[in-house]
Amino acid sequence: MNDDGLRKLIEEHWIALEAEETIGERRLRVSQLPVMTVQGSLAAGVDHEGHRHLLLPVHTHRKVRNGLDGPVLRLRKRPLEDADSYQTYADLSCLRTDLNDVFTELCVDVLSAISSHPENPVKALYVVLDRWKALFQSQNAPLGPEQLSGLFGELLVLNRLLGIDSSAHRLWLGPEGNRHDFVAGKAAIEVKASRAVGGRRPRIHGLDQLDAPTGGMLCLAWFRLESPGANGAGQSFLDLLERTLRSCDDESALLELLAAAGYRSVDANRYQGIRFAVAEERWYRVLPDFPRLTTQMLHESGVPVSVLDVEYTIDLSKDTPVPMAADEVAKMLDHLIRESA
Repeated sequence: MNDDGLRKLIEEHWIALEAEETIGERRLRVSQLPVMTVQGSLAAGVDHEGHRHLLLPVHTHRKVRNGLDGPVLRLRKRPLEDADSYQTYADLSCLRTDLNDVFTELCVDVLSAISSHPENPVKALYVVLDRWKALFQSQNAPLGPEQLSGLFGELLVLNRLLGIDSSAHRLWLGPEGNRHDFVAGKAAIEVKASRAVGGRRPRIHGLDQLDAPTGGMLCLAWFRLESPGANGAGQSFLDLLERTLRSCDDESALLELLAAAGYRSVDANRYQGIRFAVAEERWYRVLPDFPRLTTQMLHESGVPVSVLDVEYTIDLSKDTPVPMAADEVAKMLDHLIRESA
């Protein structure tokens, strides 16, 4: 069913319910919708105050996201019972009747998303809510070339982790301001991506970025990216991003991380022609002899650390340090997942 059909469907159900007699305070007039999920059919509802509801059937033990409680929208878990059945729902309601037309458009998007993914209706609901939220957030400048290549590199690593564990987005701490991009227990990965033609010279931000977790290990993943243009080889930035979202078991949480990293889905059209080809990929164990500058090293050298916002460049263009072999990288990624268990 297309959007016009869904719009007509849900409006007809709400109008019919509004015409029924109010059945008492805290009671909900409900009409089943012909939109099925693995938990049952969705429903439209109208309460005693005339507020419209969209009800998504969920398992009794399923938690529903907190934080959406007015003044316009409310989302809560709600059990409904009649003479023949008992069902728990995720109940999305509009608390302002003057915004019913806007609420209808939101619900049409939800119904459309659920029709495509009936196996997880709540996830589809969260995705739509987050995208609508992004639409009304303040406009930020789009990601620049260096930011895009950096995010592309991190998504490459995240995709590999999600291939092992669909919850691996929890390890992506870089967008939240952590000193390392991926962290689990005493293991960490720092990702660097460069579009420079020659050399391997990653830019290091801070005296602790190449400092391994205490008693643990740190790997540096370095990617040389080429920009072949919209019709060239390589991979579309948006295709990689969508593949990452599909692989993740909590798309809403990943969208929040992407927003923290500077990407908003409302800006997707800005990145339509962005493609990158991985020309070179190297992974390094950051061992004691690895080229770097840390707070501990300065202290051990007797140099007082009284400067802030330190940035420097390291040169990995020579034969040393030796990069990790492919099987070592695979073991490192497996180890990171095990550390997160």
